[in-house]
Amino acid sequence: MEEKTFEENLKDLEGLVKELESGNVPLEDAIKKYTTAMEIAKNCTDKINNATEKVNKILSSDGELKDFEVKED
Repeated sequence: MEEKTFEENLKDLEGLVKELESGNVPLEDAIKKYTTAMEIAKNCTDKINNATEKVNKILSSDGELKDFEVKED
C-alpha cells in the first residue's frame, strides 16, 4: 500500500473532523473516526517534523549534511 502524501492526509483529516463536528455520527463510529483522525494527525506531525529537520540542514562543500547555523557579526 502506497503511503499518502501530507496533503492527502490533511484532506482526510479535515473530512473526519467535519463528520465528527456534525454530531450525526453514532458513538462507536465516532470513536473509530476519532482514533483514525489522531493517527492521521500524528502522521502529519511526523512529516512536518521530518521536513523541518531537512530544511534546517544544508549540504556542505564536502557533501555532508550539517546543521544550519546563522552566523551573526
